[in-house]
Amino acid sequence: MLCLAGFCAFLVLQADLRRRSIKLDAAEVLVYGAAAGIAGSKLWHVLETPRQLLANPIGLLFDRTGFAWFGGLLAGIIALIAVGWRAGLKPLPMLDACAPAAAIGYGVGRIGCLLSGDGDYGIPTLLPWAMSFPHGTVPTLQHVHPTPIYEFAVAMFIAWYLWRRGMKNIRGLIPAGQITGEYFILSGTARFLVEFIRINPRIFWGMSNAQVASLASIAVGVVILASLRRPLQPALASE
Repeated sequence: MLCLAGFCAFLVLQADLRRRSIKLDAAEVLVYGAAAGIAGSKLWHVLETPRQLLANPIGLLFDRTGFAWFGGLLAGIIALIAVGWRAGLKPLPMLDACAPAAAIGYGVGRIGCLLSGDGDYGIPTLLPWAMSFPHGTVPTLQHVHPTPIYEFAVAMFIAWYLWRRGMKNIRGLIPAGQITGEYFILSGTARFLVEFIRINPRIFWGMSNAQVASLASIAVGVVILASLRRPLQPALASE
C-alpha cells in the first residue's frame, strides 16, 4: 500500500508540476520525499516509546508496522524544500505544488493500515459499518470504528480542495504559500478530530501524541497564512 500510495502521489505531483511549468522530475521529488517521510515516521514512532526502543532497538527500527504521521510530514517537508532549493525554487511554491499529492499519498496509505489491522482503528461502536480485526497485527474481536476509512475519505476531499485552489494560485489570485498553510490546517484538524475515536493512549492534557502534533501543524498553518502578502485585486492592479 505504501507503493500504491507513492504511485498515486506521483501521478498527482507530475500533473501539478506540469500545470505550474516547474521543471522538476516528479519521480525524483517523490523518491526523496517518500524516503524521508517513511524514515521520519518510523523514527518519530520509535522515539515515542524510548523504553521499548532501548530494550529492542533493532526490532523496533526494522519492524514493518508503526509509522507516525507527524514525523513523516516533518521529514518529508525538509526533503522537499531541499529538492526545491537545489532546483532554484523557494520553499513555499515548492510545497504548494506538493500539497495535493501529499494528501493523496496519506489517504491511500491509510488503507494499508486498515488491511493490516495495525491498531489504527477506533474505539468500539455499534454503527452498522463497524469492523473487527481478529487477525490484525493488533487484533481485536470488538466491533470498532474503521478510522482509516474515515481518514481516507477526508484526505481525498483535502486533495481535491487543494488541487482546485492550485488553479487560483497559478492565476495569481492567491499568494504562494496559501495552499501550504491550508494543507497544514486541514490535515492537522482532520487528524486531531479522528484521534477522539481512536485507541491511541492519552499522554498530554487528555490528548494523544498525534493530537499535540496536530495542534502544532494547525499553528504552523495559521502562522504561514497570517504572514502572506495578499495579491492585489485585478481592478486595483490595473490602475
